Amino acid sequence: QVQLVESGGGLVQPGGSLRLSCAASRSIFSIGAMAWYRQAPGKQRELVASISSGGVGNYADSVKGRFTISRDNAKNTVYLQMNSLKPEDTAVYYCNTRIQTLTWGQGTQVTVSS
Repeated sequence: QVQLVESGGGLVQPGGSLRLSCAASRSIFSIGAMAWYRQAPGKQRELVASISSGGVGNYADSVKGRFTISRDNAKNTVYLQMNSLKPEDTAVYYCNTRIQTLTWGQGTQVTVSS
């Protein structure tokens, strides 16, 4: 079973940036498309961005132009670069496959507040 460990969250002011990392316990190349999700308090988990095994990214409209997803298959790691952060980006961020086939990790908290 692949384990996922998310990191890189924190408290940041509006307009700031963070880079999230998701480290997998084994090769992600064979897994295929990976994705970042987030869950804000009282809301359902939502898809933020996904990336194919070949590196093509897709984004939710709410983050398009501000977030960039990338992957390093050699390091078994997926990244989420978040720029121009807004208070509504506050949530716990998780990674998983695009079709959510792996056990969820603990996530990493992102709080955007002045």
